[in-house]
Amino acid sequence: MNISKEITKLEHSAVKLSVKVAKEDVASAYKDGISKYAKNIQIPGFRKGHVPVNVLEQKYGEALKAEIAGNLIDEALNDILNEEANHDIRPLPYSQPRLEGNEMPAFDTNSDFNFTVTYDVFPSVKVENFSGIVIKEPQVTIGDKELNEELKAIQERNAAVLDRKDDDPVEKDNIVTISYKELDEKGQTVAGSEREGFVFTVGSGEDIYKIDDDILGMKKGETKEITKTYAKDDSNEDLAGKTKKISVTVTALKQRNLPELDDDLAQDVSEKFKTLADLKADISKNLENAKNRKLEELKSQSLLNQLVEKNPIELPASMVAAELDSRWRMMAQQFQTSPEQLERMVTSSGQTKEQMISQWTGDSEKMLKSRLIVDALIREKNISVTPEEIEAEYAKIAEENGMSVEEIKEHYKDARAKEYLVDDAKEKKLYEELYKQVKVEKGDKVAFADLFKN
Repeated sequence: MNISKEITKLEHSAVKLSVKVAKEDVASAYKDGISKYAKNIQIPGFRKGHVPVNVLEQKYGEALKAEIAGNLIDEALNDILNEEANHDIRPLPYSQPRLEGNEMPAFDTNSDFNFTVTYDVFPSVKVENFSGIVIKEPQVTIGDKELNEELKAIQERNAAVLDRKDDDPVEKDNIVTISYKELDEKGQTVAGSEREGFVFTVGSGEDIYKIDDDILGMKKGETKEITKTYAKDDSNEDLAGKTKKISVTVTALKQRNLPELDDDLAQDVSEKFKTLADLKADISKNLENAKNRKLEELKSQSLLNQLVEKNPIELPASMVAAELDSRWRMMAQQFQTSPEQLERMVTSSGQTKEQMISQWTGDSEKMLKSRLIVDALIREKNISVTPEEIEAEYAKIAEENGMSVEEIKEHYKDARAKEYLVDDAKEKKLYEELYKQVKVEKGDKVAFADLFKN
């Protein structure tokens, strides 16, 4: 087929492809199409395969031209886009070529056939600017405070929860069950504010009205009216700057009896621990591993954020739309529902799907650009991993999780899981190289717990 083309690059990684098919090929395509239909179509008064061409054209001419034109467009696009030299102008999987004006172009067997389509292509990614990139690595020390907090959490998870006596007062760290309701200025119940059987730990701040200190000293069965005025900048918008009168009744009171920090507790946690010292050593190792993983995550995020800023990428609209749709479907899976039901749930809460997706767009675009930069640099630097390096990854993961290498390999025997491990190993090698091209310096001192707040 004699085809000529003209390519015009548009903004946001889109292209306009203008195509001309020589009139000889147009005539040939029409002749072949008409012959095929003449052999297969059946019209009253004619035997199948013996319908005269002029009768066929008279009865179905325009429809046949439209279908033959459509086939000609498909064939021409396939010829152009399948050529290796045209690799850079192939459409994205989720961006089908659209006819300009959304109208079928004129089809004349005595003239060249011209049509124009637009579509999105893979964005051009050039990572060239590394100037001025500085990565500040937080300085984090793990000491007795962090170890003791973990031990306290283990004690609480293994604590026995016992009922307190009816005349025992509410104390900090007790587990209390309350019923409550708001009261108006006349002392009447505010409709819809009643709640029965609300359970929380005193001092945790996990109750809506923040009445931990106000119920201290109350006893089971006791009712108390509490009046509280909340700060204008309170994190709860429903409370900020308001005064509330709440009627609270204690209906149950329990306490946790924490086990002793000893070898018995260590053995209860896991059979792999023989002594409390074994448990402490394992905690310290896990804290250190968690710190190192988080620091690596923060370093790579800082690097990619700066590369995204310094190396602009024009994302095609269809790529962003596909990413947002994927995120929406993943959210539906997390809620164990369908995307359609999720939309109804969101709408019932006073928000629309479009509003929620709009809030995601900025983060999704940054994530896409980061991913494109990483993939481009891995290709450019020809990053690969050897079987020996993958074996080392198995060993590292096994050591960090207290498992055997065989157990880890079993986990990664699935092809997709193995591919994820290989990709992760490539990224780690890439970052090691990139950190040599930028400035990495010590950042501020940060408490271990604060490291995970963002």
